[in-house]
This record gives sequence, C-alpha cells and structure tokens, in this order.
Amino acid sequence: MDDLLQEFIAETRETLEALSGEVVAWEAAPDDRARLDSIFRFVHTVKGSCGFLDLPRLQRLSHAAEDVLAQVRDGDRRPDRGLVNAVLAIIDRIGEIVEAIDAGVALDDSGEDHLIAALDEGAREVAVVETAITPRAPARSVRLSVDLLDRMMGGMSDMVLARNELARRMREGDLDPSVEAALERMSATVTELRDTVTRTRMQKIDGLFSALPRMVRDTAAGVGKLVTLCVEGADVELDREMIEVMRDPLAHIIRNAIDHGIESPTERLAAGKRDHGRLTVSARQAGNQIVLEIADDGRGIDVDRVIAKLVAAGRSERELRALPDRAKLGLIFEAGMTTKDEVSAVSGRGVGMDVVRACVEQIGGRIELDNAPGTGLRIAIHVPLTLSIIATIIVGLAEHRFAVPRSVIEEIVAERGNAVRIDRIGGSQVAQVRDRLLPVVELRDLLGIDALTERATPGMLLIVGIGTSSFALAVDSVIDAEELVIKPAAPAVMAAGVYAGQTMPDSGQPMLLLDCAGIADVAGLRFQREQLIEAPEDPVEQIPMMKVLLFIDLDGVRRAVALSVVDRIEQVASAAVSMAAGRLRLTLASGLLSLVAQGPLPEATSFPVLRLKDDRTEVGYAILEAADIVEIPQAFAPAATSGAVAGASLIGGEPVELLDPFWLFAQHGDLLPTAERPLFLIEPDAAGWMPSFLAPILNNAGYRVATEAGNDDRPAAVLRLEGEPANEAGVTSDLPVVLLRHERSGDSGIYRYDREGLLEALRDCSRRAGGAPR
Repeated sequence: MDDLLQEFIAETRETLEALSGEVVAWEAAPDDRARLDSIFRFVHTVKGSCGFLDLPRLQRLSHAAEDVLAQVRDGDRRPDRGLVNAVLAIIDRIGEIVEAIDAGVALDDSGEDHLIAALDEGAREVAVVETAITPRAPARSVRLSVDLLDRMMGGMSDMVLARNELARRMREGDLDPSVEAALERMSATVTELRDTVTRTRMQKIDGLFSALPRMVRDTAAGVGKLVTLCVEGADVELDREMIEVMRDPLAHIIRNAIDHGIESPTERLAAGKRDHGRLTVSARQAGNQIVLEIADDGRGIDVDRVIAKLVAAGRSERELRALPDRAKLGLIFEAGMTTKDEVSAVSGRGVGMDVVRACVEQIGGRIELDNAPGTGLRIAIHVPLTLSIIATIIVGLAEHRFAVPRSVIEEIVAERGNAVRIDRIGGSQVAQVRDRLLPVVELRDLLGIDALTERATPGMLLIVGIGTSSFALAVDSVIDAEELVIKPAAPAVMAAGVYAGQTMPDSGQPMLLLDCAGIADVAGLRFQREQLIEAPEDPVEQIPMMKVLLFIDLDGVRRAVALSVVDRIEQVASAAVSMAAGRLRLTLASGLLSLVAQGPLPEATSFPVLRLKDDRTEVGYAILEAADIVEIPQAFAPAATSGAVAGASLIGGEPVELLDPFWLFAQHGDLLPTAERPLFLIEPDAAGWMPSFLAPILNNAGYRVATEAGNDDRPAAVLRLEGEPANEAGVTSDLPVVLLRHERSGDSGIYRYDREGLLEALRDCSRRAGGAPR
C-alpha cells in the first residue's frame, strides 16, 4: 500500500502542475470544453484512487467537484466566476492535503464544508486567496519517460556484452593477476549497475491486481453468483508498459470466467460443489517470462457448444470436428465467438477473447488453455520481460546455438551415462535417470533441424523443471554458461511457442532463448496440475488406482498390464525366437526365456517384447507397439473364464483388456533356481529309459533329477523301474521309493507312462519331504 500511496502522490503532483494553466485558461474562457474535460478527468481520477487508498477527505472534495463539473458538461449548469473560483479552491485544497500526507503532518479540515457548499448554485462566491502551502518533503522519486529508460537499458546491455567479450579475450591469453583483479572489480560493478538499471522499468504486479477484488465483487453481483477471489504472486515485478497493456485483457478474462465459467450457486450445489465459486489469479516468473494464470473451478469450456455456435455462423462442422483438441479450444478466440444465447451487461456480444489474444501477441506473448470440463479452466498468459539480463546455458544442435535459462535446469547428464537409460514407449522416449522416469523431448525433431551426419559424440540431457514436474530435453552438446541480454523476438518467431526472446552474445552471432514451458506444450507433454475444486468438507474415500502400460497386442487388440510387473521393454530379433520344449522361447545371452504370444509373430526383423518379472521368475510377452502409461482404478470387470486376460477396464472411454500376471507366471514362468527345486534320484536301467524318457519330464515339471545325491542334498524319493536291481549304494534306507511298472494294470507301483499319476506321486513325496515344485 505504501508504494501505491507514493505513486498516487507523485501522479497527483505532476497532474496539478500541468493542470494549473488549464484552470486559469478555463477561468478566462468557461465555455472551453477541452479544458473542462481535463479538469473533470483529474478530479474523477483522484476520487477513484481515494476510494481504494482510504482517503475520505480527498474523496469527499473530489466527488463534490466532479458532480458540479458533470452538470456543466451535460449543459445543466452555466459556469460563472463563482463556480470557477469554487472549483479552483477545491483543487488547491486537494494539493494541500496531498502535500500534508506526503510530509506526514496533520492538516485541519475546518473550512472544507464551506468549500463544498460554495459549489451550490447561488452560493456566496469564494474568494481565491494565497494559502499557506505545507512544506513539501524532499522528493525520493523521479518520473522518467519510457524512451529515456530504453536508452539507459540499451547502454547497459552494450556494457554487459563488452564486459563478456573482454573477459573472453583475456581468458584466451596470459592473464596478468593485477589485470584480472581489476576485471573482477569492474565485473562486480557492472553487475550491480545492471541490476539497478533493470529495476527502473519494473513495477510490482500488485498495481495490476489491486482493482480485481472490486471487479470480481461487482461482476459476480451483476450475474447473481458467489465468487471467492484468491490472488497470489502480487510481489512479482513486471515491466510498467506490460502492466498497462495487460489491464484490459485481464479484465476480459476475469469477467468471462465469472459469467461463462463459474456456475450459479444452485448449479454448483447440484454438481457436488460448494456454492461459492473460486477464482485464482496468480503471477510467477519463469526464466525470462512472467506467467499470469487465471483459474476457476467452474464448468470449463464446452467444446461441442463452441463448434455448434460456429457451425450456426456458417463454418464447416466437418472441418471443425477434424481439428486437434488444442485447436478446438483455440476456437474461443475467433472474432465474434460467444457461447451466450443472451446479451448481458457483462458479456455475450462476442467481443473480448479475440481482443485478448491480439493484445498478448502484440507484445510477444502467448496464451495457453488447460480445460477440464465440469471441473474448471486455467488460462496461462506468458508475457516476456521487455529487456532483461539473465544467466543462461548455451547448447548446440548441429551448427546451431540456443540459450536455455539456467533457472529452469535441474541438472545436466550424458545420454549414455551410467545412471541413465532411455527406452521407447510407442513413438515416445522415456529416460530413467537414477530413480526418476522422465519424458524425453528431442530438440532436433521439435525444431525440425536435420543434421547431415550423426552425432559424433553421445548427446546430453537437460533435466528441466516446469513447476512441480520435469522432463528431459535432448541436445547435441552443452557449450558454455553466460549472462545474456534478452529482448523479445519478432511476433512471428514468438508465435511458434518455443522461444522466449532473442539475444546477441559477445561472439556477434544472433541466438534465440528457448522457452522450456512452451517446448513441453508443443511436444504434447501434459503434467498433472493442482485440482481446481476445493476439497469437500466431508472427506470422500479415495478410489485405489494403479498404473498400467497400454500396448497393442499381436492380434491387434488394445491391452494393458500392471506397470509394477514390467521390468523393461526390449527390442529383440525375430531370429532369436524358436519353438523349444513345446513352447516359444527367446534366446538371450543369459539363457532361454519363455515367450508368450497372443497372435502370429511380426514378420519384421525385430519386434518389442515386454520383460515381465516377479520376485523370482521372468516371462517375455511379445507385442506390436507400446502406447502409453495411464492410471486406472484397481477394481475392474473380471473375465468370464481364467486365462491370459484378467478382465477389462475403461481407458479413454473404450474397454481395454487387462493381462493376468498370475496366470502368465503360473503357465509360462521359468523354473525356480536349481537349488530350490525338489530332488529325485533315478536308478539307471539297462535300456537307458530313465534318463532318456523320464528325466526330461521331471525337469520340465519343476524337479531336479540325479543318479546320486550331493552332500548337502536331501532327495525327496527314489524312482526305480520294475525288474531292475536296486542300487543300495548312495541311497538312504529311509527314502521312499516310487516303483514304475511296465504294464498298464498291476497291484504295485505306477504305470511308467501314467504322467498324471506319476506327477501326483512326486508331489506327495515333495510335500512330505518339506518342498514342492512350482
């Protein structure tokens, strides 16, 4: 409030000095309408400011003068000498009060009622006399033209660039310690002077937000709604000119949010919301930009209704429906576009959002929409600072150079570093940096830069933080760190949405500053944002959710599998797959891996395989393409029969089958490690039937088979073929014996080709021995 009061005092002084000649001229020519308008605007401005700053005496005087001047402007009253003297007396009194406020001294209010009464028609004329002027406090501020500030900033920019070039040239040669010390002192002085000059154009954005509470109150009352305003980031500083340009666009957006977005109390209660709508206006600095966000918890944008309105105006519905989702949201910026059926005092005339976009783009900014139907709308306005000097990291793409604000970079890692692994999911890359999983944006692809040759060395990943989320920006190289002077680029360049300005480093080569938030937006990254609706007073039980990997299966069906069982996605060669031991197996360096395929294998030379793991075993699952990682409720519709599919869930409005990991591992999981499988001893026979016929069956069923037990082994049983002599050596007398007979019928033993009977007998022996196969 102190800053606003000082600005009011400075502006009032300046206007009074300029107005003194106008008042004298109006006294000489009371019919001069132009001078009358100047005086009226002055008292009207003073009255409006006094209401906000809580200055009742000034407000009372200016209001009385405004009423009389309004009567003169409307032709209801003829100005005479008495009226002019009364207005002059009030203006003089306003000046006295302003000086008293600035000096911090009390000023007697006696006589002010007489001054107001003198404005009445037929009142006794007020004598204009010299009044005792309250001593003015020494001025602590000065008002400068914007052109002069621009020249100061331009000179400061040249000084910074000269400092950078001098430092670079001195680093290239032998540096004298005394010269180095002088350079450091000069650099410190330049830095301090740079910061001081930069702040001359800056003003707290509170000057833009100060009028919002009254605006929201009046607008909401006019449409019969209840709205709570929350203002954040009022201490953020923005260029003074930018603040003035943003006043009208911000007012348009606020009024639209209340009239179009936030529902009536009855509608909100019916939708399970509080009767009071919530409107949040915030400001934050992101690199070389200021981001203004206006978020409401209303109904959001009804895209279908927007399209219907444009179709009614003559647009092609087919073309509009074919637009991408982001382009459909952008239709609200069409000239004359409104979803209101009736014109109100607030909106409905189709004038506003097109003007908002035009104003923002005129100053090199951009608008971002984040729509959640039924939940709310967030509008983010990215406004560049007019001129700033910021710390940057210079990156290289082929022969091109770009600057990235250092403030948004969390860390820089090599693509092939020990702690980095990059996988491809569908058409997107995902980088695992230690324990973090980050989406990767290839700057080459995004900017359409095609290098003639591949990278000579592995690229670098810039881990960029955007709000509470992060992503990895892939570049060819990281060249240097440097402080650069940033200016807005041409509107056509800024409209691309990936640049925050332009700069000229000491090398003399022009360079663009990247807007990392805009890059994430253009790349299609969608980060989770804060919920716009306030939490209800009665807590609601949260639905348990789980993350799943969505993929296209070999049979063309969209399926999903719990992300917790996916170890990685691996591209394997088709030649590495073969049918072995009755099932598909994948040949790996570590051995054979069971491969599940729900459809014919692709004819391509390679295809992706999901490596599924539990705590002990692994299964491969062949797919056509990995699509996305999504979150779904843990509860889903179960399958009618047991098998590879556990059930189905709605993902993106369509049913998607969910794999059953339990069934997959039970049917296709590899065997337990050798030491954990029950051991059975087989006694050799003359024909070699036991090792040739029986041993493979037992191994495939999950048992170990040997002719002798080791020192640390405890066999579960001994298998003996009928008619063969018992081998008592190495066989403990208390071990059970499973006798295999040659004939189908018999009183003793088990028919040697009765697989189920044999396996049941082995399971019984394993249970009694304290172990069991899988």
